Amino acid sequence: MSDLFAKVILPLSLHDAFTYKVPPLFEKQIQPGQRVVVQFGQKKYYAALVISLTKKKPGAFEAKEVLQVLDEQPVVLPGNFELWNWISKYYCCTLGDVFRAALPSGLKMESKSKIYLTSEEFEGSLSEKERFLVQQLKQNVVSVVELQKTLGGNFSYPALKSLLKKKVVFIEERISSKYKPKTKLFVKFHPEIKTEDILNSKTGNLKKAKKQLALLYHFCHKTKAFDSDQISYISKKELFEATNFNTALLNELVKKNILVEFQKQVSRIDEEVAGQVSINLLNKHQEKALAEIKSTFKTKQVSLIHGITASGKTEIYIHLIDEILKTGHQALYLLPEIALTTQIMQRLKNVFGKKVGIYHSKLNSQERVEIWEKVLRFNSHPDEGYQIILGARSAVFMPFSKLGLIIVDEEHENSFKQYDPAPRYNARDTAVVLGVQNNAKILLGSATPSFETYFNTSTGKYGLANLFKRHSNIELPEIIIADVKRAYKKKQMRSFLSPQLFELMETALEKNEQIILFQNRRGYSPFVECFSCGWVPKCNNCDVSLTYHKYKSRLSCHYCGFSKQLPGSCDECGSPEIKTRGFGTEKIEDELKSLFRNARIQRMDLDTTQSKNAFEKIIHNLENRKTDILIGTQMLTKGLDFEHVSLVGILNADNLINFPDFRAHERAYQLISQVSGRAGRKHNRGKVVIQTSQPEHQLIQLIRQQNYPSSFNHQLEERRLFRYPPFYRLIKLVVKHKKIETVNRVADQLCKQLKENKAIVVLGPEFPLISRIQLWHHKEIWLKIDRKTNPAPIKMFVNQTIQAIKKQADNSNSIINIDVDPA
Repeated sequence: MSDLFAKVILPLSLHDAFTYKVPPLFEKQIQPGQRVVVQFGQKKYYAALVISLTKKKPGAFEAKEVLQVLDEQPVVLPGNFELWNWISKYYCCTLGDVFRAALPSGLKMESKSKIYLTSEEFEGSLSEKERFLVQQLKQNVVSVVELQKTLGGNFSYPALKSLLKKKVVFIEERISSKYKPKTKLFVKFHPEIKTEDILNSKTGNLKKAKKQLALLYHFCHKTKAFDSDQISYISKKELFEATNFNTALLNELVKKNILVEFQKQVSRIDEEVAGQVSINLLNKHQEKALAEIKSTFKTKQVSLIHGITASGKTEIYIHLIDEILKTGHQALYLLPEIALTTQIMQRLKNVFGKKVGIYHSKLNSQERVEIWEKVLRFNSHPDEGYQIILGARSAVFMPFSKLGLIIVDEEHENSFKQYDPAPRYNARDTAVVLGVQNNAKILLGSATPSFETYFNTSTGKYGLANLFKRHSNIELPEIIIADVKRAYKKKQMRSFLSPQLFELMETALEKNEQIILFQNRRGYSPFVECFSCGWVPKCNNCDVSLTYHKYKSRLSCHYCGFSKQLPGSCDECGSPEIKTRGFGTEKIEDELKSLFRNARIQRMDLDTTQSKNAFEKIIHNLENRKTDILIGTQMLTKGLDFEHVSLVGILNADNLINFPDFRAHERAYQLISQVSGRAGRKHNRGKVVIQTSQPEHQLIQLIRQQNYPSSFNHQLEERRLFRYPPFYRLIKLVVKHKKIETVNRVADQLCKQLKENKAIVVLGPEFPLISRIQLWHHKEIWLKIDRKTNPAPIKMFVNQTIQAIKKQADNSNSIINIDVDPA
């Protein structure tokens, strides 16, 4: 009988699949999609994924054997591999990169070097550092990394190498799983207790032990013992809840063979669902939009719903999901931000109950494994698996078996784009491919669609449905343009608030209404400056000024995390005149407390939302009117629904409009329109104040008119003229090295070779705005490719050119990242 071989991929940045021999022991159980333990290199072991099986023997080498099969059933489906292959080719990354991004970390395993003592015979001839290491190892078996962390500066690599040479210690590789099932302690009757009579005979011995008898009666009551609807067991925690019983009493009943304790695997996912409600009826405008979507789905796989803020797009999504669930298919609902999942999750659970699961990066690795497994389970046990997954970008990788509908809400958001590490994929575009591969319908939704998506509707590639009426016929908010340049000249500004915004805030607070203020910069102030000589503290590792955070009285770098105390005097001239410049969300919060002393103020930015439930707490406080003023960064713009917000203030529109990027005006329109849409969603018409020093700017006027098509058409002509998306594809190449001369040399060599291909327009090489991050110098090359040109051979040429450049002398340590369709 011929041998069987498995082609596997490893969670490493490697393009190729690797072939391993399948021992006869595993031949009947191994399947594509299962994880197997393999040795890679001399000592490392990994959990690899089987992608195919073959009887074709590799010719050039002797294949190593698969050491263990980890799964009874596949954890990845064939459809997943199809998507992974597309991502690796389209985004110019390795299959190993996609594997690492796609699979929950709890399902990935790799070996770690553990250090063991072999003998103590050599101790007399050991150096002081060697003896110190031996003493540490006597206490515990640890990995090299753990030993280094424990000993800090006392750790010595030469001493460890010497101990290995003298055979006092040895290093062994052991593979370990990150996922451990959660178990809980339960209590049930002893197997001998089969009838009520047997129990009564046992309780006769408990007459003197009244507390034990009381606990037993309590157990019988909680489990409805010997009733037709009895529960066979109960958790120990639930048994003791709100009682005076303790473990000692339970132990006595266990000793007497009346009760037994046992461990049972339980879910980490909170699946408690309040009473389900029926789906809300749609108004006539929503009904019309839903009919348009269904009509476009007859001829097109992808459709866009262009609906203004608060028009009720979510209700349309829920109706579509309900229809697809009735056909036995699954639905994927993608959101750009974890912050949004809290509100939407509650709405979906209210309608669909336990059919809904949530998947995003704030869940721990154990929780993500459980959700992954429940999506897999839907194929064989639909009642036990998730039929709807709500999630952020990474949810596109879930193992769907019967996908029928994909909804991408707020599709314009650049949060759908993964920046680092590879794969640098866009979840919106990946979702479209996933839908096509599964023959599922894809609905994109936004009040301010991305230009690429809107362009696709204008060319007929995507369908289009419009929804331009707010729910309950509430008008769009009134937009007020505040000229801060004029207000500063007339000395009318109250801190950073224009007179119009200040007066409207006072009025809103008097009426017990809520306010949102938007400033797209966190921290107290963007930088501090010496008023005597102009010195500005900069990061030691990056070419960027340090941001001042008042709450910890430190200057911090938002790129590498470097921080230091705010200096009392200037490092250049010694002057004590160190002043803050500009304002971030923290400074706004600080100054508002003195302007509105009785207002309850909260802040939503990266600094205040780092803990697992921080988003939920801030949103809950605003929803329950425990917050009067919410200050935030662009987290506020992403589809949140607050009933009592009547006023929105955009504190600095100029920063958005004047950002040096070809998408600046598109992004500014989207951000300002989206945050404006948080005002007046339920009761009365809201107000929006946009503070700018350019009140006559064309984009400001288009925002005031809320005229998206005109903004799109104006920008489209510029994009066509200067060869930018949607007419051209972009690829950004970033060359990195710690020596600037190496970056310059490699970038010049790469650029020269790329220009030989006449199908590519090459821009650069040039340093970006921040050209050094974490001690690494950066230089960029931008490639433009006509959308009519097939990009596959060009990407192959780019990859081959990069490999050739890296093989040249002195270039091997340089890093060259490829970012296809940069956001």
